[in-house]
Amino acid sequence: MINFQNKTKSFLDFVTMFVQIVLNTTLAFLAVIITCLLIKELIGFAELVNSDQVNQYHIFLERILVFFIYFEFISMIVKYFKESYHFPMRYFLYIGITAMVRLVIVDHEEAEKTLMYAFVILILIISYFILNFTPRERPEKYTIQKK
Repeated sequence: MINFQNKTKSFLDFVTMFVQIVLNTTLAFLAVIITCLLIKELIGFAELVNSDQVNQYHIFLERILVFFIYFEFISMIVKYFKESYHFPMRYFLYIGITAMVRLVIVDHEEAEKTLMYAFVILILIISYFILNFTPRERPEKYTIQKK
């Protein structure tokens, strides 16, 4: 019985390690793709500044916010590798806030939608505020005791 448990544990360890390697490789590949898109946005900025559309601030702001979304995703992937394969929740909130601000700037014709987007931004900011004031470690009374 003990031999079976050891084999099962070693098999599960192998599967976990394999899936972690696949995940890390995929995220590294995604980081390369997003970096290329980030560079493409920088080139787009240069073209936009030199074009006749420089006075259309909606286009410029939209491009800046897309740039920051790419930047935040890359930062999140870097943090994932630096923090022992863990995505910090605050980065998801940053990306959500930036994406919603982009929607407000791009799609602001209907007042109801804009109000809804603003409400979502408020919820995300409140979530970020709560996250910052919550202790990072769980109190001992809430942790599961191993026997």
